[in-house]
Amino acid sequence: MHDDRRITEVRLDRFVRERIIPAVYTRSVPLTLSSWDVLDEPVTVMEALRHDFVPQEPGAAWGKPWGTKWLRLQGDVPESWGTDPDTTVEIVVDLGFTNETPGFQCEGIAWRPDGTIIKAISPRNQYIPLKLLGSGMAVDFYVEAAANPDVAQGWTFAATPYGDKATAGTAPQYRLGSIAIAELNQTVWELQQDIWTLAGLMHELPMEQPRRHEILRALERMMDAMDPDNIAGTAAAGRQVLAEVLSRPAYASAHHLMATGHAHIDSAWLWPVRETIRKCARTFSNVVALMDEDPDFVFSCSSAQQLAWMKEFYPELFGRIREKVKAGQFVPVGGMWVESDTNMPGGEAMARQFVEGKSFFLDEFGVECREAWLPDSFGYSAALPQIVKSAGSRWFLTQKISWNQVNRMPHHTFNWEGIDGTRLFTHFPPVDTYNSELSGRELAHAERNYRDHGRGSTSLVPFGYGDGGGGPTREMLAAAHRTADLEGSPKVRVGSAESFFTQAEEEYTALPVWVGEMYLELHRGTYTSQAQTKRGNRRSEHMLREAELWCATATVRTGGSFAYPAAELKRLWRLVLLQQFHDILPGSSIAWVHQDAERNYAAISAGLETLIAQAAAALLGEGTQEFLLNAAPHSREGVPALGAAIRQPAGPPVNVSEQDGGYVLDNGRIRAVLDADGLIVSLSDYASGREAIAPGQRGNLLELHRDTPNEWDAWDIDEFYRRNVSALSQAQAVRLETDGRSAVVVVERLAGSSPVAQRITLAPGSDSLAITTSVDWQESEKLLKLGFALDVRADRSAAETQFGHVFRPTHVNTSWEAAKFEICAHRWIHVAEPGYGVAVSNSSTYGHDVTRNIREDDGGTTTTVRLSLLRAPKFPDPTADRGHHELTVTVRPGAGIADAVEEGYRTNLAPRIVRGANPAEPLFTVGSTALVIEAVKLAEDGSGDVIVRLYESLGQRSAGLLTANFPVREAYATDLLERSAEAPGVTPDGQGRVALSLRPFQLVTLRFAR
Repeated sequence: MHDDRRITEVRLDRFVRERIIPAVYTRSVPLTLSSWDVLDEPVTVMEALRHDFVPQEPGAAWGKPWGTKWLRLQGDVPESWGTDPDTTVEIVVDLGFTNETPGFQCEGIAWRPDGTIIKAISPRNQYIPLKLLGSGMAVDFYVEAAANPDVAQGWTFAATPYGDKATAGTAPQYRLGSIAIAELNQTVWELQQDIWTLAGLMHELPMEQPRRHEILRALERMMDAMDPDNIAGTAAAGRQVLAEVLSRPAYASAHHLMATGHAHIDSAWLWPVRETIRKCARTFSNVVALMDEDPDFVFSCSSAQQLAWMKEFYPELFGRIREKVKAGQFVPVGGMWVESDTNMPGGEAMARQFVEGKSFFLDEFGVECREAWLPDSFGYSAALPQIVKSAGSRWFLTQKISWNQVNRMPHHTFNWEGIDGTRLFTHFPPVDTYNSELSGRELAHAERNYRDHGRGSTSLVPFGYGDGGGGPTREMLAAAHRTADLEGSPKVRVGSAESFFTQAEEEYTALPVWVGEMYLELHRGTYTSQAQTKRGNRRSEHMLREAELWCATATVRTGGSFAYPAAELKRLWRLVLLQQFHDILPGSSIAWVHQDAERNYAAISAGLETLIAQAAAALLGEGTQEFLLNAAPHSREGVPALGAAIRQPAGPPVNVSEQDGGYVLDNGRIRAVLDADGLIVSLSDYASGREAIAPGQRGNLLELHRDTPNEWDAWDIDEFYRRNVSALSQAQAVRLETDGRSAVVVVERLAGSSPVAQRITLAPGSDSLAITTSVDWQESEKLLKLGFALDVRADRSAAETQFGHVFRPTHVNTSWEAAKFEICAHRWIHVAEPGYGVAVSNSSTYGHDVTRNIREDDGGTTTTVRLSLLRAPKFPDPTADRGHHELTVTVRPGAGIADAVEEGYRTNLAPRIVRGANPAEPLFTVGSTALVIEAVKLAEDGSGDVIVRLYESLGQRSAGLLTANFPVREAYATDLLERSAEAPGVTPDGQGRVALSLRPFQLVTLRFAR
């Protein structure tokens, strides 16, 4: 037979484009428009309706960037419309959409005159059923149209002015399209869905498979059977021709796909938080309207913060959502406050993401999420399995790891083993998208790509347009119904994430295991971009630690006369958790977002300083004696951990001498030699007598790299950055300052055109050398690194992560190690050989790299640790990181892991000196330096019980006795939500003491009833 396949396929494409699509709406009449333009920021619906609306010209240009136009749509439905049972009346609203992208452009939401939401208007969801207006055959409603600019600009990654209102301009972005009453032909629409599903499936089937040709010929017969001049009249005949091929059941071995509605809405990204709130209202209104039409539709919503916004700003919509939750259609998932970054949040903050998220879902809906849901975060910390399990959850879902540049994950369903040995049932959907349309291409890819065939047969597919695209559509549900049991296609069933995980867990029992972090081989620049945002996060985390500790201590010690500020602490915690969203803390958002973040961090700092001052005053009383409030888990200057006392002199003054134009600093514990350019040429500790700096090498070396990634500017650092580097070894000035006790060497130099001033400080009694680098950063597309070449043969580095640390090889034996050329560490990174190590801590830096080199002269190994201080990407914020920065780094020679842990807290918890009358005994003491108390607070339920969270910090089995220094009725272990839970190695004695024998990195939460 002659092959006319391509001819028929082209015929079909044109038939759909020119005949089917125009016939979906058989006739239409335009509506009368009037409008009101909001002067600046969005207003509430009731405020908008109070304004005078003026006549609006159809087809007019509208919408300055980030502006809002309110439209009033009025008209009457022709009497004869809607009488045919095969037709329905809808209003179609085109705000000037670009159909290529469902999000990243203008958006709208329709309102009734009484101020209730109807549904959203989106590029691929432009209709409003007449029946939703509740006004018979009269049309009278409003559309709130948001002129969000296309910041992406075709993903060219060129600098754009649209990310800041101050530079976005006022030129109209859009032009109104057709806004009309239209009559929908249901049969034509159904035929359109039949064709879309079958054609999509056909193109994915192998050419040699009979099913492909069977579908093609059925589509050909459908076109022959229909009259192109009377599509509405012959659509039923066309559907009849296709009925047989649509009814063929799937293969017995077909892959099973659980499709769950989804709308990945970034809580901020190429738009500010204020616009995210409106995006959520638009999408969720679409979702509940679709649920009214299809009782089988299930939607997964992952962010408690977004639903909290609905409760606050859209209470009527929130009430409708609550009803759909009860019906099992609107399903909260994930149990986190936001879909946060997981690389950079500290341990307690990561725990609070689940505490706040799960508590909100429990309180508002009576729902406990059992899965963690993080499709789009930029890599996944090895500490997550334990944190998720400690929150009472049992499953984990991710998607972003499919973006890896080099290595492909070997499994799609597996057990993920964390740093403490906890294993978590994990799924990585093989569809490789969290915005599926349920197209034939996507469904076929999911089946072909699934790497666990023969062991498992089920995977998950989240479907729906995200980021303002409006979520799932009726077309997607039509595709799901048609592929429920269709030959050649995977079997699709609409359901919840929980139903998927339950089914997958039952069928796939002998799971493979992935151990350690799931490192994303992409977006490594997010550890560094927007340094001020990262500084605000680190500072806020530690201030929250202080505030909770001192407020809890004051409440207990004063017998309750100091009232624990639970509501204010929760408010501030939630604000910090919001900033940890995976496009805010990583620095990958527009300027507006990061400006908001800096304002939020300033407000958080002011609020916490007030709480700390109030607690300290209540705790210490009125007096003039100076006390050190030591919130660290280690003693400091004679003050016990978690207590307040008079500080003791740390040691004799530092000895300083000049040498070869530089300086020698010596405090009797460590000795540092700085050359004439302020570089460290020698650093040793008296305890070991070892030299930390490699022969002929230097520490405190700033290096300036070209930083021009191929794409995703703020997100990426590409490996080739290393090939273009300038060592900033020459100083402009070096001088000595001293206060009679500490020694400070001030070094001034230039990084490109950016002035740099470093203060290199050795304090009495200190085991580390501190370097504070102040930069007026004015570079573009440059990366500033600070390095230390160490005489250590380290085959791996240890980097702090949540409640422990993670080891990474320093070699590049395989592509997996080579891909980790930039890594994340929290407060410290440690490199060691047996018997000797060096710890490098930081105050707000997360990006690091560790390399090794064998020296030719002596055969020794130089291990170089470098911190990524600053970047200067052009997209999406062309002014990213410009301005003043201050970053502190310490280097501790002769350090073990315990020293690194201590150094991290010392660098991030500055001494807090407060005047008062009497010291304060710590609420808790623990008899092992390995056991680190991370949080002390009062219970979330308002009972007054005291909660302490601690972890084993050294990565070894450790034991110790935790003692409560206040009257205790009982003590017991809990989960993160402070509910009684089993905890191996935890033995309370009934007297306020708890014996602990913990496995490496074990996390424990204890509750002490007063």
